[in-house]
Amino acid sequence: MQNSQKSFRNIGLVGRPDKSSVVDTLCLIHDHLVAKGLNPIFDEQTAELMPYSDPQVIGRHLLGEVVDLVIVVGGDGSLLHAARALVRYSTPVIGVNRGRLGFLTDISPSDVIFKLDQALKGEFLLDRRFLLELEIRSNGDIIYDAIALNDVVLHSGKSVHMIDFELTIDGQFVYRQHSDGLIVATPTGSTAYALSGGGPIMHPSLDAIALVPMHPHTLSSRPIVVGGHSEIKILVRENRVLPMVSADGQHSVSLNVGDQLYIRKHPFKLNLLHPPAYDFYAACRTKLGWNQGFEILNDQDLL
Repeated sequence: MQNSQKSFRNIGLVGRPDKSSVVDTLCLIHDHLVAKGLNPIFDEQTAELMPYSDPQVIGRHLLGEVVDLVIVVGGDGSLLHAARALVRYSTPVIGVNRGRLGFLTDISPSDVIFKLDQALKGEFLLDRRFLLELEIRSNGDIIYDAIALNDVVLHSGKSVHMIDFELTIDGQFVYRQHSDGLIVATPTGSTAYALSGGGPIMHPSLDAIALVPMHPHTLSSRPIVVGGHSEIKILVRENRVLPMVSADGQHSVSLNVGDQLYIRKHPFKLNLLHPPAYDFYAACRTKLGWNQGFEILNDQDLL
């Protein structure tokens, strides 16, 4: 457990207030912070649907410059969106789950005040997660770039046609493949889309990247795990349809024949704060339904 001496005074509040439960939790946190003499600040998108007449508001792209801590209320998607905007500032982030799974937003709304007060006192686990950066190059020029906390996905869009591409890792040719695409995932993203594609679950502390083929046209093509400092290059071959690429499921970008994707570790890390009792394996048991139908053995069961 980290016991930080850093004072959290200015605190950003971020969420997708598209349902009443998110608004209720944001209001609960806001009012609690004000009562403690702290300074809550909403980002612009969140403030629009909040029931306050004159809240403190700043654009999300600037939020990391002025706050000491950001609290994200919503699902993992809300935290992914906030992480991409905040990572370059090294601003610590806490996630409160109002979504479905909540691997990243791991604080229950029923415990939010107690666990928030723990963090404000410096009682938390610091979890540093790396991101991926993506570049699309055409004729040697960078024409698009993006960052992703979960994954970069090469896919065929809405088409049912397979796509043809070549994969190179650290300058070494790996294979040419026909498949529905390829998922390039961080350890954080290993429990997201990559897991559905048959990829491995990686502990968040690993410095590794998983490459998971999507329905490859060969039975021998399996997920590959490489070092976190690897540079991954994908060359687009001629296809019946234009392949596409997306970062963390955001808007997809079309690719042309000969375009090259470069994927590598982003230089900044996300500082994610967890409650003192956080346990990754317990989260897997809960979120993924491990041990369903079984009870965890205690000492008496083993006698």
